[in-house]
Amino acid sequence: MSDGFDDPTDFAVVGTDTGVGKTVVTAGLVGWLRESGVDARAVKPCQTGYPPDDDAGFVADACGDDEAATCLRRLEPALAPAVAAEQADADLSYEAILSGCRDAMDEAEVGVVEGIGGLRVPLANGREVVDLVADLDVPALVVARSGLGTINHTALTVETLRARGVTVGGVVLNEYAGETTAERTNPDVITGMTGVAVETLPPLSLDEPADAVAGVAEQLPRSVVPAE
Repeated sequence: MSDGFDDPTDFAVVGTDTGVGKTVVTAGLVGWLRESGVDARAVKPCQTGYPPDDDAGFVADACGDDEAATCLRRLEPALAPAVAAEQADADLSYEAILSGCRDAMDEAEVGVVEGIGGLRVPLANGREVVDLVADLDVPALVVARSGLGTINHTALTVETLRARGVTVGGVVLNEYAGETTAERTNPDVITGMTGVAVETLPPLSLDEPADAVAGVAEQLPRSVVPAE
């Protein structure tokens, strides 16, 4: 079924904040899985700031296949989904998002749900991103910044997930250059505090979306993909 992946399972890619690199990691992992013979699909529950922001579109472009990603809702205001829906006078239902994610994941061999901002971002009907991950009952891969300040944000994210019964499969420190003492020491400190394996992803040259797939496959171990 796969070239080296050990029974990959559905999972979520969540971030410590917005702009930390969730989409690049999601695109890279989905593309890598697909190139290895696994029918993987990224699922974006809600895209705000559309256009120009289109995370599912980036994943599809990176994989060279529209079937590689789906987005359930798109809203124009670049705000948290619940706030964006209110500003746009749009109906946004948490139950519809939850069932839509389940349906999209069921249609693929491996579903990869990409979060929106951080865990406490308001999603809909009083629910937050962390509620969706917990209700989907999938493990999570945390994407975080590499530099000063990431210890606090990452440890709190791991703690929040675990408090909701979510298994944390790993942490990826994105755009890791190792140029500062903070960057060089953060991986070991975070592992010591959380017990979670920490991987580092250097800055990738993203001239084309497909470069995310090649970069992630080259720089990250296959073990970052949660297995059954």
